[in-house]
Amino acid sequence: MRPVHVCLAVLVAAVWGVNFVVIEVGLDHFPPLLFSALRFLVAALPAVFFVGPPKVAWWILAVGLVLGVAKFGLLFIGMDAGMPAGMSSLVLQIQAVFTAVFAFAVLGERPGGIRLLGMIVALTGIGVAAVDEGGSGTLTAFALLIAAAACWGASNVLTRKASPPDALNFMVWVSTVPVLPLLGLSLLFEGPSRDLEALGSLDWQGAGIIVYVAWITTVFGFGAWGYLLRRHPASTVAPFSLLVPVFGMSAAALVLGESVSGLGWCAAALLVCGVGLTSFAGVRPRGSGAGTGTPAQDRAVRAAEPLPRTTASRTPSTATRPGAPR
Repeated sequence: MRPVHVCLAVLVAAVWGVNFVVIEVGLDHFPPLLFSALRFLVAALPAVFFVGPPKVAWWILAVGLVLGVAKFGLLFIGMDAGMPAGMSSLVLQIQAVFTAVFAFAVLGERPGGIRLLGMIVALTGIGVAAVDEGGSGTLTAFALLIAAAACWGASNVLTRKASPPDALNFMVWVSTVPVLPLLGLSLLFEGPSRDLEALGSLDWQGAGIIVYVAWITTVFGFGAWGYLLRRHPASTVAPFSLLVPVFGMSAAALVLGESVSGLGWCAAALLVCGVGLTSFAGVRPRGSGAGTGTPAQDRAVRAAEPLPRTTASRTPSTATRPGAPR
């Protein structure tokens, strides 16, 4: 990756890490489903009027439902149910394992031995974290975070299949999809009186929180991440997601005073190591003999694969299949 792309990836990780603390504070102002709906409403407006028409409409609908409604709905509900911000930023990174599994099933990316080992280590870390969280009475919230990570992994593969030519256009239009479903779910499960009370008591802090989670983490964060994934293999971009819990747990400790138990640190070490192995290890197309691990080998494999006409014409020498995270 070029140095500017490395800096961009680190910046996105920092934005996403701090976002967990912002969400934790925001849940004191809004019910979780309404909060998520407002996030996407503000992310979509007024940007949708300036980015042009959608480029890959059907993929936008699919990603919007899986990423916007399912992933973020489950994340916000899980944190509202008691999942700490710092630990949430860590547990959500199991999305790398789900991405690898779904990429094998849908894209034919066969994981090598190192990647399989990483998945086992990461899942062991999740098991240790589940024991730790179960002891504190938040096991249901923990399960919601795992489900959110699975939805994120599915949305990563859908994004790779979509191969959007304009990452910002794609993310802005994706943000339009979850608004009405999330508002409907909020009215159904959280109740109109609770929603109206939250909106009626909106203050500057609440407005600032919505702006951060909408424009900074959603439009900028996912737009920049999609930009990177469109230009580099998932195995190159995904490891930067390991920085998200570093920023998230640090911000949670500094701002919210959260602490992590000894068992929690053990789970964190296992999960980070496992996700690192899963992300850094090369993949090989289904039916191939040897795995691909080096950049030169990755380029050779990608050169032999058919590319969409728009992608090939856009970056003839470095076109890669996009995909990955959170």
